[in-house]
Amino acid sequence: MKAAYGRILLKLSGEALAGDTGFGISPSVIRAIAEEVKEVHGLGVEIGIVIGGGNVIRGVTAASEGMDRASADYMGMLAGILNAVALQDSLEKQGLETRVLSALEMKEVAEPYIRRRAIRHFEKGRVVIFAGGTGNPYFTTDTAAALRAAETHADVVLKATRVDGVYSADPEKDPTASRYEQLGYQEVVSQNLGFMDQAAIALCRENHLPIIVFDMTVSGNILKVVQGERIGTRVGD
Repeated sequence: MKAAYGRILLKLSGEALAGDTGFGISPSVIRAIAEEVKEVHGLGVEIGIVIGGGNVIRGVTAASEGMDRASADYMGMLAGILNAVALQDSLEKQGLETRVLSALEMKEVAEPYIRRRAIRHFEKGRVVIFAGGTGNPYFTTDTAAALRAAETHADVVLKATRVDGVYSADPEKDPTASRYEQLGYQEVVSQNLGFMDQAAIALCRENHLPIIVFDMTVSGNILKVVQGERIGTRVGD
């Protein structure tokens, strides 16, 4: 099958890398992700990835427990860079040329984020991992994903989660919660659906970037979404 998109921004949560352990990086999980990314790359798709650091530390959670919010967020960015380097290693073991571009300067392990350089990497067929969030505290990696997608003219933001879409309430707490197949940006805002923060939604809306939220724990789902199969929840105009 052909790909439905030419350039994608895949948003991965750091927590997902931990697998069942809840902390750190599971080699089997990160290998499975790399294998799926390789399949997508084989369709000729240009792939950007933003990955969080929640498997090491969540800035918002640490701040709520008394840590200075800026300090906690910078620690979260560093954790995301750690994950990005681990994912790069796994992707390169699959034979994919990969570059990590960091919003925080760390020249020994990553290139600095420069928009034109990122686009050039795409054009050369490299997978680009955007690390370090936006480089600023008080912004989530969801916002970083929307920002990088807009800057590099991606066709879609793919938010890979551990649930099969967007629900009216937390399905783990409310068994009556219903799943949406399609949502408009305004519906997300008016219903205060918390699958992404409002800044990320606003960026996507302003740049007409569709968002697809889907379950990444199901093998093959990343490829299915890229091929245009209707799984998860689509947010857009």
